[in-house]
Amino acid sequence: MIITLTGVPGGGKSTIAKRLKEKLGFPYQTMGSVRRKIAASHGMDLLAYNRKFKDDPTSDYEMDEMQRKMGQEENDFIMDGRLSWHFIPDSFKVFLDVSLEEAARRIYQSSKSGGRNEEPEYANEEEVQKAVLARMTEDSDRYKKFYQVDYLDRSNYDLVVDTTGKTPEAITQEILDTLPKNT
Repeated sequence: MIITLTGVPGGGKSTIAKRLKEKLGFPYQTMGSVRRKIAASHGMDLLAYNRKFKDDPTSDYEMDEMQRKMGQEENDFIMDGRLSWHFIPDSFKVFLDVSLEEAARRIYQSSKSGGRNEEPEYANEEEVQKAVLARMTEDSDRYKKFYQVDYLDRSNYDLVVDTTGKTPEAITQEILDTLPKNT
């Protein structure tokens, strides 16, 4: 079984992927971390990197092909990525949603505690909200332009979980309870 996780920033993708890894014993890969490392190697944060390649999909193609290949050649893994569901169509597709306020609170608190070293330093949660909205809009626009898909369209997924006010344990259990039983 392959599980792909996507959702809005701050929705809990990394946290939930790690918990699913523990429960299922599956390896886990996060495309966001790969992309952030590439951006950092160019001296940019993720938002700046995405803006630079707003009209040029070449920065995505290598990651896209890696996901496709994994989906075709491997089994029993978890992939955390905005378009992983698209490149691994036979996966169990999970979208993690969260309110903008909760996303900002999570990201801000995590960045202050050192949990999100890849994030820029934010002055407050309102600044995080603006950054989250900008990132969602830019990502959505880029994916529509290059792939003709809307990652924010909840109908693309097998399961949509609103993580607002839920513990990671409850979210993980909801996913585990919904996984197909015959795989």
